[in-house]
Order: sequence, then C-alpha cells, then structure tokens
Amino acid sequence: MKKTTSMSERLNTLRAGVLGSNDGILTVVGVLFSVAVATTNQFTIFIAGLSDLLACAFSMAAGEYASVSTQKDAEKAAVAKEKALLKHDFATELEAVKVFYVEKGVTSKTAQLIAEDLMQKKPLETVIAVKYNLKLGQYMNPWNAALSSLVSASLGGIFPLAAMSLSPVQYQWPLTILAVLVSVGLTGYLSARLGNGMVKTAIIRNIIVGIITMIIHYSVGLLL
Repeated sequence: MKKTTSMSERLNTLRAGVLGSNDGILTVVGVLFSVAVATTNQFTIFIAGLSDLLACAFSMAAGEYASVSTQKDAEKAAVAKEKALLKHDFATELEAVKVFYVEKGVTSKTAQLIAEDLMQKKPLETVIAVKYNLKLGQYMNPWNAALSSLVSASLGGIFPLAAMSLSPVQYQWPLTILAVLVSVGLTGYLSARLGNGMVKTAIIRNIIVGIITMIIHYSVGLLL
C-alpha cells in the first residue's frame, strides 16, 4: 500500500524550507559583512561566506531532523499508549470519544451512538484522531524536513554570497544589501502565506530584521 503524504507533513516540510532559507540568508550575510569590512580580499570574503553557508545548511538540516524525529517518536508513543488503553480500558476510551462529540455540540445520546459506531469500526484510528488530532500511520518524515532545510538554507545563502562575490567592486555593497532585502522579503511573504498570517507585517518584519542583522555585523567588522 502506497503511503500518502499528509497535508500537515507537506506544510511542515515547506515551513522547514522557509525557515531554512531565511536563516541561510541572514547567517551568510552576517559573516560576509563582518569579513568584507575587515578585508577587501575577494577570495577571503568568498571562502568565509561559502564556509558559513555550508555550516548553516547542515546545521539547519540536523536541527530539523532531530526536531521532527522527536515529534515522530512522540506520535508513535501515543499510538502505543492508546493501543494498550483500548485493550485494558475500552470504556474510558469510548467515553473520551463521546465527550469529544458532546463538546462539538452534539447531544449526549447522539454522541454516544456516534462513539459506539466509530469505536466498533475503527477504534484506534478514532481515539488517535479525537485525543491527539493525528491520522493513524501518517507520521512526519524527518528526512523530508532535513532535506528541505538543507536545500533552502543553501539557496537562501547563495543570494548574498553571489551578490558580494560576483558584483563589480563599486556595486558590491548596494547589490548585496538589495539582494538581502529582496530575499528576506520573499521569505516573509512565503511564511505569512503558509501560516495564514498578515503578509505585509511579515515582509516588513523580515526586512527590519535583515537591516538590523546587516548593521550589527557591519559594526562588528569595523570593531575588528
């Protein structure tokens, strides 16, 4: 039987991608600004930015893998727990399903009939859905989240790295700043769309964070 990818898993993978991209942009530009202020050697700037890009991408991927693996383990533990409860305390599980529908506005009598019907046909699937809002057998895939973070962080970091490394020296700074502002604005837009948030607020917030990041690391470079 082919395993289908749930909507929550797809959204989680996209979320990991957006966050990875944003971190890739800000982390790389931070290193680039600090180093570029301290030295004008293009090769040194490029190597510093590239090294940070790779470190950031693999760090984000590892973090997502660990996080989603923990979530997956918790979901599996919940399923094992409910299996045992169904075997040893079926009445309590039935009552939990009934209460769920009563809280949804169904009358006690109707809720009882619904609960009995569902618990007769698919007991484990029902209690998992009711008590944990999970779909049986559809666990988050840590490898998908890790790969999404790895790729997106790498792609995000490429924007400032390319702008700083490939631009003519006289346009190096303004083009890098523009690349950062456009890219963080895009990740703000995507994060808002995925989370049904306020698009304008998310874009402005990300741009402000990007500007602050550049100012901080430019200042660090001057101090060093």
